[in-house]
Formats: sequence, C-alpha cells, structure tokens
Amino acid sequence: MRPEHHLERALFASRWLLAPFFVGLVAAIAVLLLKFFKELISLIAGVWTATDYEAVTSILTLVDTALLASLLLIMIFSGYENFVSKLAIGDHEDRPAWMGKVGFSDLKLKLIGAIVAISAVELLKVFLDSTQFSNFQLAWKVGIHLTFVVSGVLFAVTDRIVASGKGPSKPSNASNSDE
Repeated sequence: MRPEHHLERALFASRWLLAPFFVGLVAAIAVLLLKFFKELISLIAGVWTATDYEAVTSILTLVDTALLASLLLIMIFSGYENFVSKLAIGDHEDRPAWMGKVGFSDLKLKLIGAIVAISAVELLKVFLDSTQFSNFQLAWKVGIHLTFVVSGVLFAVTDRIVASGKGPSKPSNASNSDE
C-alpha cells in the first residue's frame, strides 16, 4: 500500500464535512417557511384593510421568499450531489429532472440568476413606494441591481468561453484516421 493512500482516503472522506452545511440550509428553508406563512397570514388578515400597495408588496415578499427557498433547494441538492455523495433515491417519480445534471458551472449560473430575480423583486417593491427614497438612494438600488445583472452576464459569457474552448472530446483510445 502506498504511503499516501491513507492521506488520499482521508482527503476524499473530508467531503463529508460539507454535509452539515446542507443540513443547515434545510433548516434555513424551514425558517423561510415560517416567514412565508407569517407574511401570508398578514396578507389574508389585511385583505379588507390593506392598501393596494401593501397587498402588492406583501405578495412580492411571498414571491421573494419562494424564490429564495427554491434557490436553497437547488443549492442543497446539487451541492450535495456534486461535492458529497449521490442521493440514492433511484428513479423516484418526484425526482426533479435537473437533479444530478447541475454541475458547478450550472450552479453558479442558477445562483446568480436567482440573485438577479430576488434583486428585481426587491427593486420593484422599492419603486412601488419610491416617494420614501431619495433619487440618490434609488440610483444606488438600481446600480446594485445592474451590478448583479452584469455579473450574471459575465458569468454566463465566461462559462460559454470555457465550454467552447474545450470543444468535443475524443475518446482517449481512439485511433487517428488522418495519420
């Protein structure tokens, strides 16, 4: 047995140190669920007394919370499968089609896409009540949102460049017929 064998096995086993992070993200989804229901109950309770602005803002908050929870679920499933272990659920009928197919690059794009969507919802909430903000504050909020958008585009462009640079791969044992 090679001397580095034990070190390599320990390094490989260290991937399990990530598992508690994913369990913590599940707990974060539970917290979001509580916040979601708190907002939903508030929306329902104020259905006759809330202004249109308050109702729309409350609904946007629900959308925002659902987006964030969905993002966390994607992070949990794909992060666990990419870095810790494959989920042994076989061909369960409820298995999402994307599960097991989201690589690190895809995960980055999904993450930035969700951040842009969440930022857009937050920006919409601000614009619905823009009288409470100065032009300077509104400009900063738009600038921050545009930074997320540009970052997302740059991530996508970078990933496309990297993918196109790899080109189609040849099997390593294939003979070259041009020789």
